[in-house]
Amino acid sequence: MTTYDSATAKCFVYSYKDGLLSNVAHDLKHRATSFLLRVDERMQLIEAEIDARSVRVECVMKHGVETDGGLSADDRRKIESQIIHDVLHADVHPVIRFRSTAVARCPDGIEITGVLELNDCVGLVSTVARLVQNHYEAVITIHQPAFGIKPFSALMGTLKVKPDVVVRMLVPVA
Repeated sequence: MTTYDSATAKCFVYSYKDGLLSNVAHDLKHRATSFLLRVDERMQLIEAEIDARSVRVECVMKHGVETDGGLSADDRRKIESQIIHDVLHADVHPVIRFRSTAVARCPDGIEITGVLELNDCVGLVSTVARLVQNHYEAVITIHQPAFGIKPFSALMGTLKVKPDVVVRMLVPVA
């Protein structure tokens, strides 16, 4: 079994602005700074545990491109606190878990299907981990309401986050 963590792999979450005042908001790239990913090729099993309290704002995205600036240190801390406490309810649900139910090679890479446990809700998710340079990249879109999560909203709903977020894992080739 091979184990990865935030020192050897990367886990990003992308959130997208919505609402009447979305032109004053930002699409954001977040990073989980504490997680464990276990891959057992012999058993064709993949398991992940992400510390929901470890989500940090990585940067602002403009038209899909990372940009410097755009948020003060105070803004970052406020957003991170809102994500951890108001969106993920990490004080009650501190761990996000994934366990594969099927892992199979396919022409595009490795097809992975499994159970995601988030916010005390369980759902089936699937992705294809594609080989990109020297790592595998797996991308999953998560519809927050399907996991009991109300997307962030402020100013009576004129500023909010879209219900779908994108999770992107980058794992080095073993």
